[in-house]
Amino acid sequence: MGNTGNVREQARWTRARLGRCGPSLDLLTARFDRHEYAPHAHDEYTVGVTVGGLEVIAYRGGRIVSGPGSIVVLEPGEMHTGGPAAPDGYAYRALYATPALLADGTLGTGLPHFREPVLDDPELAAALRRTHADLSAHPDPLEAESRLPWLLTALARRHSTARPGDDTVPDAGPVARAVRDRLADELLAPPSLAELAAGLGLSRYQLLRAFRTTMGVPPYAWLAQYRVTRARALLDAGLRPAEAAALVGFADQAHLTRWFRRVLGVTPAAYRNSVQGAAGYRKSVQGAAAYRNSVQDAPC
Repeated sequence: MGNTGNVREQARWTRARLGRCGPSLDLLTARFDRHEYAPHAHDEYTVGVTVGGLEVIAYRGGRIVSGPGSIVVLEPGEMHTGGPAAPDGYAYRALYATPALLADGTLGTGLPHFREPVLDDPELAAALRRTHADLSAHPDPLEAESRLPWLLTALARRHSTARPGDDTVPDAGPVARAVRDRLADELLAPPSLAELAAGLGLSRYQLLRAFRTTMGVPPYAWLAQYRVTRARALLDAGLRPAEAAALVGFADQAHLTRWFRRVLGVTPAAYRNSVQGAAGYRKSVQGAAAYRNSVQDAPC
């Protein structure tokens, strides 16, 4: 969504989907010099990371101040305000998570309760900030579902009154390989992790833990690297980066480029220019047609 009129008063919303056809989650990136929120409440948990300046929040009958690197957690239904606590204003990134996202991986029937709304956890704050920035730029459903529930469960387990759930996943290796194979088979429209977990009799957190433990990376990162391998073969055959991106499930050429450079150290265009030839391009016409016929984008 658009920004406010003043260049120093900015707010941008992004909506990420947790898995293909899954529920959405809103992300807010804001920078305010003077803006003050009127008293209000949310149905979700508000989880924010202050990235600059100082913010003061009226909450639970008192006033709390959040500075750079602090995590702020406001519980559902709690009235609060927000405004600058210093002349230079404040900047933050926030997400709005349903209670179920924080309850996964914990025990008990009630909602996770945070006695302290301002938390000092540099490692988790940095991870939340990176994830928020990445998903605001590229709100990929599998990436959102791989990263956000994992971090929100960690938040609840570390800082709320909820007790950690059982991490044990019987046959974690076979579970991870089954998930890997499904992702590879359906790379254009990968199934949601919630769907895969339910089919295996696990929680989403257990599935994520089994996959990370076995594969060394979360599901979205494994699939992105697999897509890069498939895209590389298409570039070898002479296809343009935009064509290869679409054929292996990346959102666009920029999304392919982002991951191609992470995995191979060069852009797809530079790689293609270094390996293509006239014979390879002629072969690609038939190869691309066959590839298009071999994959289909599944509906929700």
